[in-house]
Amino acid sequence: MQTGEFPRAVAVAARLDVVARTGSTNADLLAAAAQQSDVYPHLSVLLTDDQRAGRGRLDRTWTAPAGAALAISVLVRVPHIPVDLRGWVPLIAGAAMTLAIRGQFAPGAPDASSGVALKWPNDVLIDGAKVCGILAQVLPGEPDAIVIGAGINTRMTPEQLPVPTATSLAIAGADVHPDRLAADYLRELDRMLAVAASGEDFAGLLAEVRGLCATVGREVRVTLPDDRMLDGRATGLDDAGRLIVAAAGESVAVAAGDVIHVR
Repeated sequence: MQTGEFPRAVAVAARLDVVARTGSTNADLLAAAAQQSDVYPHLSVLLTDDQRAGRGRLDRTWTAPAGAALAISVLVRVPHIPVDLRGWVPLIAGAAMTLAIRGQFAPGAPDASSGVALKWPNDVLIDGAKVCGILAQVLPGEPDAIVIGAGINTRMTPEQLPVPTATSLAIAGADVHPDRLAADYLRELDRMLAVAASGEDFAGLLAEVRGLCATVGREVRVTLPDDRMLDGRATGLDDAGRLIVAAAGESVAVAAGDVIHVR
């Protein structure tokens, strides 16, 4: 992969670096921005289609055959988003990626994109199967800077899927176009973050994210950080981006946890 293969993404990103292969785009971008913060402005991007040691949520490993997935990490600077609202940043990233992945399906395809949805907090599903995971990490020493990494299964075959509950854009019948995918994602991510920073129509932004979230309204099983299990119905997202689960006669606000859609 070369930067010249991403003209649309280059037009959106403040800085875009493409590498042939790496261990982790998130680790690389975090390290580079920590060393030279001034040359990595908001919307600096590092991407590859050959990531060897990616990491997902809960310290899970994320690997894919070379050329079968797109790993993209984006540095966002959010000084104007209040600290108590920054729980929405990973959700916004997931919502932006949901819209970008919907755009990979050819116009007129029979309801192909309608099955693309956000799973709280920031996975993207196609017809209930995971196609993308997202991990957000704060830049050490710069609490207003966040690196958001995403791994999208683009051209994986059924035999290459890491788990039976995963899928890929190719398997789902999408028109795989990495440059358009990256550009659409960056554009939507920047748009939503700008709304959150300005405070204008924040209610509309929250409604948009909630509307993309397939978890709301579902029966769920949540593994909490202390390994307790919470079974109930996801009834919504609160103003801090937490998942509200109705369980055992009470509403529980979940800030972090591993969610399974029961049905």
